[in-house]
Amino acid sequence: MAETSSLITGVAQRYAGSLFDLALETKSVAEVEKNLGEFEALINGSADLKRLVASPVFSSGDQVKAISAILAKAKIGGLVGNFLRVVAQNRRLFAVPAMIQSFRQIASAQRGEVSADVTSAHALTAAQQTELKATLKSVAGKDVTINVTVDPSILGGLIIKLGSRQIDTSLRTKLSSLKLALKEVG
Repeated sequence: MAETSSLITGVAQRYAGSLFDLALETKSVAEVEKNLGEFEALINGSADLKRLVASPVFSSGDQVKAISAILAKAKIGGLVGNFLRVVAQNRRLFAVPAMIQSFRQIASAQRGEVSADVTSAHALTAAQQTELKATLKSVAGKDVTINVTVDPSILGGLIIKLGSRQIDTSLRTKLSSLKLALKEVG
């Protein structure tokens, strides 16, 4: 499993690095980042698209046709549209989520920011996101960009990944710890 994960990470970093270089050259880093976010939202919102991206069953031609149709309907074109078609043609769609994350990290580093992945049980309000950014900025000493993912299974609280650090205040983890402590006592 770890070998597969490192393979995906390596592929994702290479593709994201190439995309970032092209975006920098064409002065469209912000637009590319926005379009990648839109495509990521499409993946997260559709079980069928997730299956298309993750499954090795679909042929390269089928993936390119499907991705082209999805991109046209979502009005995602230009550099990101071409990039995703090339990724589909090269049968690397399985690594797209990691490519998007790697691109964000590269773009954040170039802007002098630190990126934090935040998992929440429910969507955060703008005020909560602003307060969280300010708190993380005081910890990191740099501006922080947050990527929020909603996962109702954590029940409450937050899971924050900032660089190599992880802060887990989720209710699910606290309940698991309590369950473990009760088993030790009884």
